Amino acid sequence: MDSVRRPRLTPAIADVRRAVRELLDLDKLDHRARGDLVLVGLSGGPDSLALAAATAFEAPRAGLRAGAVIVDHGLQPESADVAERAAAQARDLGLDPVLVRRVTVTPSGAGSGPEAAARSARYAALDGALAETGARAVLLGHTLDDQAETVLLGLARGSGAASLRGMLEQSGSYLRPLLGIRRDQTRQFCVDSGLSPWDDPHNLDPRYSRVRVRQNVLPVLERELGPGVAEALTRTAEQLREDSQALDELVLEFIEEICEPAEGGIAVSVGALEANPPALRQRVIRFVVASEFGVSLERVHTLAASRLVTEWHGQKPLDLPGVRVERQGGLLVFTSRR
Repeated sequence: MDSVRRPRLTPAIADVRRAVRELLDLDKLDHRARGDLVLVGLSGGPDSLALAAATAFEAPRAGLRAGAVIVDHGLQPESADVAERAAAQARDLGLDPVLVRRVTVTPSGAGSGPEAAARSARYAALDGALAETGARAVLLGHTLDDQAETVLLGLARGSGAASLRGMLEQSGSYLRPLLGIRRDQTRQFCVDSGLSPWDDPHNLDPRYSRVRVRQNVLPVLERELGPGVAEALTRTAEQLREDSQALDELVLEFIEEICEPAEGGIAVSVGALEANPPALRQRVIRFVVASEFGVSLERVHTLAASRLVTEWHGQKPLDLPGVRVERQGGLLVFTSRR
């Protein structure tokens, strides 16, 4: 057991520990939770197992306690055994508490596949663990490779900057310390630490789009374009994230000045929308609809609403998902369709 808890310091161990140390900063954690506990989302795979071991080492040095939460999705016959094995590994690393949560994965409807359903169930369980323990944060084991795959999938789907900017290092109570760490580094961490990770067979199943990107698309890009494609994709995500944050701040600066209440909804000044470039105008439309009605519009919808500003010739009201948009004089009026 000493060889697990006190491994020789190798480059892989040093890199993963350093990444965790940089995010275990009390200024970056959720101050709404007054405890000193952080949780690691642990599947037993090499990424999350390396993260768990690094957190067990670094948390006490940051004045924090570290625990783990294991989510059993119940998607494979041996899933309960895998979860118990991960829980035992967490306890051996000194993590406490160690929570095991079994969830039911049910696709919610059209367009919601098993990946999305499993993700929703997993985050619901993690949210529950946060609330139950009062933990400051949950650390997740997403790596640079995961980030590159996310950006590439977003590009293929044409889902815009919101998707292309990838996963955030910090999103509410969730921290992703390993977004600058390659997947082979986490596996080497486990080898160097004497840890035995679990290899999820779903990570080799070509039915999943992310697996096809991992096994086929990225290797082809690396072979044809040269090494460094994954790093380039993550740099692209960082740049888009900076641009997106800047535009969001611009929207927030003047959104209250150009909006006013309307019967059953909210109205936006047509003149103010017309005076701004398309990127800002469409961002305002998306922000207004999301904040007022809880609806996320796609690009085709924001473009249609924008045409009521820039190409006005007396069009009828637009019925978009969850919201109706119509031009009334100098105002673009949004009302709920529910």
